[in-house]
Formats: sequence, C-alpha cells, structure tokens
Amino acid sequence: MSLHDPVAETGASYDNPNDLAAFWMPFTANRQFKQKPRMLVSAKGMHYTSHDGRRILDGTAGLWCVNAGHGREKIVEAVQNQVRELDYAPAFQMGHPKVFALASRIAALAPEGMNHVFFTNSGSEAVDSALKIAIAYQNVRGQASRTRLIGRERGYHGVGFGGISVGGIVSNRRFFGPLINGVDHLPHTHDLEHNAYSRGQPAWGAHFADELERLVALHDASTIAAVIVEPVAGSTGVLLPPKGYLERLREICDRHGILLIFDEVITGFGRLGSSFGAERFGVTPDMITCAKGLTSGVVPMGAVIVRDEIHDAFMQGPEGAIELFHGYTYSGHPLAAAAALAALDTYAEDDLFGRAAEMAPYWEDAVHALKGLPHVIDLRNIGLIAGIELESISGKPTARAFEAFLRCYDKGLLIRTTGDIIALSPPLIIEKSQIDEMFGLLADVLKALP
Repeated sequence: MSLHDPVAETGASYDNPNDLAAFWMPFTANRQFKQKPRMLVSAKGMHYTSHDGRRILDGTAGLWCVNAGHGREKIVEAVQNQVRELDYAPAFQMGHPKVFALASRIAALAPEGMNHVFFTNSGSEAVDSALKIAIAYQNVRGQASRTRLIGRERGYHGVGFGGISVGGIVSNRRFFGPLINGVDHLPHTHDLEHNAYSRGQPAWGAHFADELERLVALHDASTIAAVIVEPVAGSTGVLLPPKGYLERLREICDRHGILLIFDEVITGFGRLGSSFGAERFGVTPDMITCAKGLTSGVVPMGAVIVRDEIHDAFMQGPEGAIELFHGYTYSGHPLAAAAALAALDTYAEDDLFGRAAEMAPYWEDAVHALKGLPHVIDLRNIGLIAGIELESISGKPTARAFEAFLRCYDKGLLIRTTGDIIALSPPLIIEKSQIDEMFGLLADVLKALP
C-alpha cells in the first residue's frame, strides 16, 4: 500500500519557497511573514545568505546560540563522521563513549563542586528537568514539603509547563490555563528611573533580592524547593543583575535551605566572556541549565549541571534500582554529543571566551554611542550582549521595534526584538569592523523610524 502524496502527484516541489501554508511557525506573526517571507538559505562565519542572494550580518548568533560562528568545519566534520559511525544509541540502561566524555568536559568548565551533568534536548527541557530534580532532591533528603518553586517577573525559562510557570512573560502564560500550582515570583530588576544607560551591571537594585525574604515569610521556607533566575535575563530584553543582587540571592537561599538554579541557556559558553555567568559574577548556584551555545546551535542539546551533593543524594538504595525516573529518548544523542565536543574544542582553540571578554569594552562603547538617537530611552550591555530600549508608539506596543527589525533585515542586518526592545548577541568571532557596521546600520534605521 503506497502513501498518498498530493504534492508529488501535482508535480509541485516541497522546497518551493511559495509553499508556506503547512509550517505553523513558532513565535512568529505567521500571516505577516507569509505575505513577505524572509528566507535564509546558507550561512558562513558572521553572515547568512538570504533567498534573494543578499549577505545578512548576524547580530543575534542565530537565536543566541551560534557562538562559534556559522559553518565551522570542525563541528561540521564531527557531525558528519558521527552519523556514519553511530547514528543513535539509547540512553536508558545503555550509553556511548562521547556522551561520557562530553559530561566530563562540561563539568570541567563548571564551578567547583558541580561535577554531574544530566542531558536534555533543549533549554526548555533542561529547565523542566532542573525543576523536577529540585523537588525530587528535597524529597529524597527528607524535605518532602518543599515543593514550591520561585521564579521571577519577566523571566524566560523556555516553553514547557514548568518553564512558563516559573517564567514571568505574560504572553507566554496567559493562554495556557492555571499552569503548575505552588509557584510564586520575585520582582524583576529593571528600573529605568535609577539605572537607565548603565554600563554593565547597574549600581542600584541589589535590594530586589530581599523580596525572597518576603516570600519565605509568606509561604515558609519549609515549603520552598528552589529559586530559578537567569543571571542576565535575555529574551525579555536584556535585564542585568544589579551589583550584589545575585550574591544576596545566594545568601538568602543558603539561609533557608532553598536551592538556587541559574538558567544559563543564553549566558553559558562565552556570551559574557566566561564559561558561565556563574563564573562571571562569582556566584555558584546549585544547578545550571544550559543549551544553545553548548553545540553552537548545530544540533539541539541541553543539559542540567548539578552540585555533587544533589547527585549523591539520589545514589542511595540498591545499586540495581533506577535513581531518577526522568529522561528523554534523545538525551545525550550521539550527533549532539559529537557537535558539542567539537564546539568546545573550537571555543578553546580560538580562545573565544577570552576573545569575547577582550571585545566587550569596544562593544560597550558602540552600544552607548546610540544614546540620543530618536526614540532610544535606554541602553544596556554586558559581555557581547546589548539591549536597546525604544519608546513605544502610543496604542501600538512592539510596533516600533518590529519596524526596526524589518528595516534592518532589508539593509542586511539580523537583529532580535522583544516588545519594544532590540536585543543583540553576535557570534563570538565578531570583528571590530563588523561591530562598526552593525551599529552603523542600526543607527541609520533608528534615525529614520517614525
């Protein structure tokens, strides 16, 4: 019995760029896009090539993930070789060598005492896994009443039900019912009145962490399993931690026996000029979630890095018993492991984390040179990340930044927008001349915006 194939029967092509109806695109204005599609057909180094043959400077590392730049031969060859050698191996009661090697490499980059890695397939899965591990850990150590999770307003932790429950972006939450029970939120740290145009971490705002003490008083510490925050909140528009804020969160969590989870899906693997934000800020959490730059975006992969005490708490009972009833069909997939190992090699060989740190001051100056341009109400930066906040058009939130996105693309620059904030996060291979080009194009667009 043959499969009915209406496309083949009509002689149409599956890769016809005018055939757009079947793909329901994520986080996209589908109707707007399909009226005037923006197709990317190849990529190399710092540039994409569009379907109409134009070079597009990548100002966003794809989607915060292509840290090593596009088309890196070491990573490409590693994936090609791996698919010939071992295309798939089950992760339940079986293993393959590369995933164990990768876990060791990641643990070596992580803060001291974080020597165990649980693999997932995305940042969303990493977050949901970390939340489950946190609650399960409290249970196995005799604190079963600790089931409450604390997130933060404007936080982004992926799109699983756990992630959107602890997350604090309203559009990601409002259509999906009551979500997970027993979740509360800290206030976000963004305050234009006190911190507009700060370079790096704002000096004001460490006290926002003290809101955790209020939540402890409200719910009692004996009910709280974990707090999860992004060291730098990226997807909501680049919100930076005030000086002393993360340190104070760590102190409060320690005082009350609460786990602290850093969501480093964006800040991991060089984005801040260090292996992880934990290193950059000098604060060690109990768990780190990561993804994106782990494979430089080449193959989907995520991970949860945990402190030894958490891992070891599960390693009790009969040796033949499963310690954690959780995992995914593709956990530690051979292709993803090969891509990640090659990405880590590339980062090390080119010293891309150090290069990002060295380039950060030049990047900062370029960001803040936009001050005074039309509609710009704040500029924020850290590492190779920037947030350019625009004044909203009355009654049309998001419209001004989205218009900037469209105009930048037409001029050959890919940016990302969230609300009326432009977010930039280029591959770590960016040159000073490309920073100049990027901000020159953006300045031209901002000057011409209505």
